[in-house]
Amino acid sequence: MKIAADSTIVFIGDSITDAGRTRPEGEGLFDPRGKGYVTMVEALLTAAHPDLRIRVVNQGNSGNTVRELKERWQADVLDHKPDWVSIMIGINDVWRQFDSPLQKEGHVYFEEYVAGLAELAAQTLPKVKGLVLMSPYFIEPNKADAMRAQMDRYGAAMKAQAEKSGVIFVDVQAAFDAMLAHYHPAAIAWDRVHPNQAGHMVIARAFLKAVGFAW
Repeated sequence: MKIAADSTIVFIGDSITDAGRTRPEGEGLFDPRGKGYVTMVEALLTAAHPDLRIRVVNQGNSGNTVRELKERWQADVLDHKPDWVSIMIGINDVWRQFDSPLQKEGHVYFEEYVAGLAELAAQTLPKVKGLVLMSPYFIEPNKADAMRAQMDRYGAAMKAQAEKSGVIFVDVQAAFDAMLAHYHPAAIAWDRVHPNQAGHMVIARAFLKAVGFAW
């Protein structure tokens, strides 16, 4: 596995990462990392590799876009002195353009998103051993759907940043697309964004596969 013993991983993102985690830090006792994929990743790493003693911190915040991530990056990520950082952001950057079309002050358009990802990568890479960029997604099989098409564009930008930075890219959209070959979106996420436990496991599995986790 690419993550070495005694490493600290900080996961950061929006509500999908947050998943009800504790404040101010998403670690400790009593389901502190929320009820989503971060908890699943931590549980599997600990159960399968107890000898590695990998520390997992969840710093997701519901509603965040790349704009909010930039504002809290030092305190919520870099101050933890992580060995690894995982970023999954972009859903709200796209979603607000569709569910709140007239509130343009909350929209994060493509150019700002691309610049924000580049800034976060530049700040983080000199300070960590590994960076994982996870694509935003929309659990919708119709790629002609306007929001799905826009999400795919933002996901491609995340992939391009990963390639430019030479870091790990996790195609979460592709992982959900494989599931959509067998299930309707309603069986995974009522709003096509916030997944049930099976959906969170899809994300966890995609992350773990990317870092070379041995099942």
